[in-house]
Amino acid sequence: MIKQLLFLVTFGALASYAQELKIISDNFKGDQSKGISIFTGNVKVTKGSDELNASKVTIYTNSTRKPIKYVAEGDVSFYIVTQIKERYRGQAQTVVYLPNESEYQFTKKVDLIRLDDYRRIKGDKVVLNEEKGFANADSIGDEPVVMIFTLEDKKETKKGSKK
Repeated sequence: MIKQLLFLVTFGALASYAQELKIISDNFKGDQSKGISIFTGNVKVTKGSDELNASKVTIYTNSTRKPIKYVAEGDVSFYIVTQIKERYRGQAQTVVYLPNESEYQFTKKVDLIRLDDYRRIKGDKVVLNEEKGFANADSIGDEPVVMIFTLEDKKETKKGSKK
């Protein structure tokens, strides 16, 4: 087996964004006729400033080799910058990215933090549409969805006033 297989994936659709998709993993299996590429073992995916780490990443492509779905599984951690320049960091057990919809679907033990204002969502399923800038969260079991906001204290005291 090849240790730390370095595989650069340059799909025609990604060229229009002028960014390289780089995948580093321990193992790679691909089936061009089915449009499936599977990376396993210490997978690290980078594109621009975005980064994703997982145990397994599967990329599904259409007949023109354009990626239509990315699935990351197994202790996934990530850092993404959306099209509207919001920065997120987090983790989940499974992450699905649908590039045609500009949508991320995070499932199982999701902990998603918007770094710009430290809004945090914890739940079992979180959907983030990076183009429209919205998120939905659901709980599957007995655990509630938890949202944490950092609020600024805007109390102002006037000079010379006593309390």
